[in-house]
Amino acid sequence: MKILIVLTSHDKLGDTGHKTGFWIEEFATPYYHLLDQGVEITLASPAGGQPPIDPTSDKPENQTESTKRFKEDKELQEKLSKTLSLSEVSAKDFDAVFYPGGHGPLWDLAESKVSTQLIEDFYQSGKPVSFVCHAPGALKHAKDANGEYLVKGKKVTGFTNSEEALAGLTDVVPFLVEDMLKENGAEYSKAGDFQEYALEDGLLITGQNPASSEKVAELLLKQLINKA
Repeated sequence: MKILIVLTSHDKLGDTGHKTGFWIEEFATPYYHLLDQGVEITLASPAGGQPPIDPTSDKPENQTESTKRFKEDKELQEKLSKTLSLSEVSAKDFDAVFYPGGHGPLWDLAESKVSTQLIEDFYQSGKPVSFVCHAPGALKHAKDANGEYLVKGKKVTGFTNSEEALAGLTDVVPFLVEDMLKENGAEYSKAGDFQEYALEDGLLITGQNPASSEKVAELLLKQLINKA
């Protein structure tokens, strides 16, 4: 099985002067969950090369077993420094795609026509598309074969308005994931703040927050095994 992981290239947290990027746990946990099951993983980002890490995700209180493993994994560090650019990858070469969160995707992946097309290509080819936390923001402009929003009428989740408020970034982010998904016609639902919650609706798999990243990977892997 071959899975493409798409990471953000955006490192500026609006006009705050602070940095953002991808959230380590939301990348590392699914990465190792899939890798340990023999999945072949390719990494890509809009700009290629080293994607920025959200410094908040590197704080002691946000460490997990997978982030500790990530820190010690020189092979993965090297691989991460050389991500392919999105323009170099094609849905036909993979069985599924996974997007980790962090705030970065709200700026670049949400507005990237290349990323949007990639999501549409995977979906219309009958291949799973999966997202966690802020990454469902990358679905903002994605449409189905009928020209309707991809999330319309589908059960989805993503970082909640209340979680964004607790992060103190409601007025910093370009849009709120929960609001966007609802506006695009999704059947949005959520669990309590920072509780594990993931949904699967056909080929579309979404997780609410960092605590949900492993569940998204489990659902994705199960779907791929069942299709094999």
